[in-house]
Amino acid sequence: MRALIGLIVGAAVFASGTSHAQTAGDYPNKPVRLLVPYAPGGPADLIARIIGQKFTEAFGKQFYVETQPGGGGNIGTAALARAPADGYSLLVNSQALVINASLYKSLPYDPEKDLVAITRIATTPNVLIVNPSVPAKTVKELVDLMRANPDKYHSYAHPGLGTPANLSGELFKLSQKISLTSIPFGGGGPLAQSVLAGHTPVSFASLPPSVVHIQSGGIRGLAVTGEKRVEGLPNVPTMEEAGFPGQIGETPIGILAPAGTPKEIVDLLHRKAVEIVAMPDVKAKLAAIGFSPIGDTPAQFAAYLKAENVKWARVIREAGLKIN
Repeated sequence: MRALIGLIVGAAVFASGTSHAQTAGDYPNKPVRLLVPYAPGGPADLIARIIGQKFTEAFGKQFYVETQPGGGGNIGTAALARAPADGYSLLVNSQALVINASLYKSLPYDPEKDLVAITRIATTPNVLIVNPSVPAKTVKELVDLMRANPDKYHSYAHPGLGTPANLSGELFKLSQKISLTSIPFGGGGPLAQSVLAGHTPVSFASLPPSVVHIQSGGIRGLAVTGEKRVEGLPNVPTMEEAGFPGQIGETPIGILAPAGTPKEIVDLLHRKAVEIVAMPDVKAKLAAIGFSPIGDTPAQFAAYLKAENVKWARVIREAGLKIN
């Protein structure tokens, strides 16, 4: 009897192990959804389509993009968090994933417990821009102008409440102890047009919708909020180079999966994603929309998100930002 029980248990263990190995080894054996929790045409959507096409070519199965906008990314992210943890539903999101934890009164998901990081695909800084009519060629000159003319230069525009560009503006305002009113817009495109027209002459903006106008001279870029200069804007310094350290503020786009997704699948997706972002044509496509490739490890991406949560929670609290 004991021998029979041993054989049954051993067979069960073997079958379980074989099934798990097939789960990873046969992946993917059907289409994979890349869920973007924002409207079509934005940076996350564009990058998801670039990466999705390459995943499709690499795996021989379709990786298709599905957008579920709303709630600052919360609706789509919550839907992904509730999806089966089998590797067939993946999230393409920015650090709004962790910013929203401090910005909103409550979230329909837990960014640390409900999701597992795979990799940061790429990142882009924000940029401090002005209309050419503003008599400031540097960040220091702009700060001096704001302090000397508080009635004229008393505000800055941004793409929307709680966006990375808005938070960069608030971080700058708090660090320089300047009284500035923030003017939200419904996205980077409308904002760029307003700065071009001179309606809102000073702005912290996301880089992708702004870079073409900076290159053409329609908008003056004073500084980017990244660790290094942007390839397409070699003459625009970083905030630190401009004399204002501690102003790092970026918009990373990364891939995540529901918590519980097999580690073998997470590791496989990570390896393929790193290979993809290193491809020359992918680098060129990312650069064209103002992004630089990253391709870090799941552990590094998770640590980055956690650090961003702590950093921006303080800025949100001190600036008094809140969305119900």
